[in-house]
Amino acid sequence: MKRWTLLILLAAGLVPGAFAQDYEHVQVGVFADYFRLSQTDSNFAGLGGRVSFQAYQELKLEAEMSYDFNRVFTEGFTDESTTPPTVTLQRSNLHLLHGMFGPRLNIGRHHVQPFLTAKGGFINSSFSAAPATFGTFFSSVNNLRTSNVIATFYPGGGIEAHLGPVGIRLDVGDEMYFSGGTHHNFRAAFGPFIRF
Repeated sequence: MKRWTLLILLAAGLVPGAFAQDYEHVQVGVFADYFRLSQTDSNFAGLGGRVSFQAYQELKLEAEMSYDFNRVFTEGFTDESTTPPTVTLQRSNLHLLHGMFGPRLNIGRHHVQPFLTAKGGFINSSFSAAPATFGTFFSSVNNLRTSNVIATFYPGGGIEAHLGPVGIRLDVGDEMYFSGGTHHNFRAAFGPFIRF
């Protein structure tokens, strides 16, 4: 009986210590993103995934990739030499692929944490009439070496909340790309994550 009592007391003493180590070593998540392309005044929506690793205490290294689905916008041309004037409409299919990597700094160690991030990476834009499928995404990734890839820089921040290993996150920032000057583009992402 004494052995069981000693074993139960020892286990009860170790359990709080196990739960006190609320360290997050890896975080994996998916997200829906909104991207406002300033050059064409177009709104894009897509899906993405991210993974982050603990570098030092509240400093994480994070990589993410997102694919903005086929955005169709209409361009018009008016031919005034005909009576009545005619309008010709041409549809343009535009896909965007984003890839970024950089540090993320969590502020505090609570269930709701604000964070700051600064990432560098690329944006790839392509015109294609192909439908938005997983095959289209993979062919976009495969064609990166042959396509026009533009460098990006993303300073941003946000807030995340978690209950145990499951959480949700919102981040916003300015995804700047550099092509004939600096172009500022608003970006927001929202989605769940798992931490372990």
